[in-house]
Amino acid sequence: MNESQYDSICGAVNTKELRCVDVAVIGAGISGLAVADQLIRAGLSVSVLEARARVGGRLLGSPLDLGASWFWPGEHRVMALTQRLAIETFEQYRTGDALIDDIAGLQRYPGNPIDVPSYRIAGGTSALAAALTAELPPGTLHLQQPVHEITSDLHVATREHRWQAHHVVIALPPALAVHSITLPPELPTDLIDVAARTPVWMGDSVKVVAHFKEPFWRRDGLAGAAMSRRGPLTELHDMSGPAGEPAALFGFARAASMHADIERDIRDQLIRMFGKQAPEPIEVLIQDWSREQWTVPPDTYGLPDYAKFGHPMYQQPALAGRLHWSSTETAPSYAGHIEGALAAAERTVTSILGNCAATT
Repeated sequence: MNESQYDSICGAVNTKELRCVDVAVIGAGISGLAVADQLIRAGLSVSVLEARARVGGRLLGSPLDLGASWFWPGEHRVMALTQRLAIETFEQYRTGDALIDDIAGLQRYPGNPIDVPSYRIAGGTSALAAALTAELPPGTLHLQQPVHEITSDLHVATREHRWQAHHVVIALPPALAVHSITLPPELPTDLIDVAARTPVWMGDSVKVVAHFKEPFWRRDGLAGAAMSRRGPLTELHDMSGPAGEPAALFGFARAASMHADIERDIRDQLIRMFGKQAPEPIEVLIQDWSREQWTVPPDTYGLPDYAKFGHPMYQQPALAGRLHWSSTETAPSYAGHIEGALAAAERTVTSILGNCAATT
């Protein structure tokens, strides 16, 4: 659709029925929010359409992260965003020994060979999403609006509303997008095939957080880092906040290991690994991402081809440069990280602003 066609449609309809914007962003995860924030600051009108009743996507939990937790040295986009939004960061706690739990028993490894230098965000990574959301003008964000269709002329439909846009940004895992949205038939079949077979980062992960009154393992000279071949948690790390408050350990379990009594098994594992003197957790939080409707589509559990991350077909927008892919899975570098989501957003914004400049 050219600009005159867009203006003709948007000038002729009741705006309560059809909302016209420069850019419609599908998904209010960190990439979608970053796209909206940058485009609005560049002077474009943007609507962000989110299926959930919350923002953040795989940034979930405050202050205990149930989704993404870390970022690493060299991931300058995340660091720059925290500085711009005045969000406190701190180094991951790594001091002390690590534990290895296998059929031979429990072994203690000096010097913590498991954890690497990384950073955490005070208040949880969802603080990033909350701060970006607070920057958006009123009326930008539309929650509980799952998109079910994008037409060839960039008409975007939810159950309740319709939008007409110059550009559409799909800030969802590609496999979720092709499963849940009727996409324009002009899209290349090769692109649809790649999207359908691109794994969803964290899509087969179960994240478990055990919240304690204090980080008792530190008193015993332990870093809180562990690996286990016995499970149900296959690895553990210290997830305490700055100065150890709130105190928590987190770990990952396999989605296939979930059952009705999994919390009991997790508590038993913590006693097995940290000793009977270890206090009972205040609570055990379990987030099974494989069961998240708006993260992982059915029948994609265990997709193995991570080489699809950052595929070249995601780097060039479709439909004459107006349909864009912007999720962490589409980033050629740092895919799966918050940094990858922000890199995808950066690419998308550059493309949209370049297109707008070329057509004015």
